[in-house]
Amino acid sequence: MKPVIAILVTALVVLQLQLWVGDRGMPGVRQLEAAVASQREDNARLEARNRRLAAEVHDLKEGLEAVEERARSDLGMIGRDETFYQLVER
Repeated sequence: MKPVIAILVTALVVLQLQLWVGDRGMPGVRQLEAAVASQREDNARLEARNRRLAAEVHDLKEGLEAVEERARSDLGMIGRDETFYQLVER
């Protein structure tokens, strides 16, 4: 009976060590939880960017205001009956 108890106690100690110290135990769980939290932050940031881009695409497809804004800011174009003023800093 004593050898069986010794084997069971040894198995229990080995399993507890693997649980608390091993890579597949609690340290591994903490590492995976940190990785999941980081990935969720990245996903939230990318989802916000995707929503902004989708809204911009919708504006460009549906309205002329976004197209005019892009033409003014990116291409330096002006509309009819508008006067262009350029400010020079010294």
